Amino acid sequence: MMRDVLNLFAASTGLMLAGCITNTTALVPGAVSVRIVRSEADVASCTAVGNVRQPPDQNVDMRNLTVGVGGDTLFVTESQSQFGVDYIKSGVAYRCSK
Repeated sequence: MMRDVLNLFAASTGLMLAGCITNTTALVPGAVSVRIVRSEADVASCTAVGNVRQPPDQNVDMRNLTVGVGGDTLFVTESQSQFGVDYIKSGVAYRCSK
């Protein structure tokens, strides 16, 4: 009986934490095709169109912000790992498509 209660507590805690870190933001048109890169070489022939940063106390899909400033590629400049997931905190949006 006690083991069942502990298992239920562990499962519900895990679900609550997953809800806190899950990004449920809907993607704007074009965001699904945004490339996310971490190497400067990947954007060497592209045009920078703006800086993007995760708003405080929000979980916004950075691809949406990239499209919002006219980009199609996000060069990550700052990220943070939490619970084994890498979260992008800021980057530079580039237009790379020809």
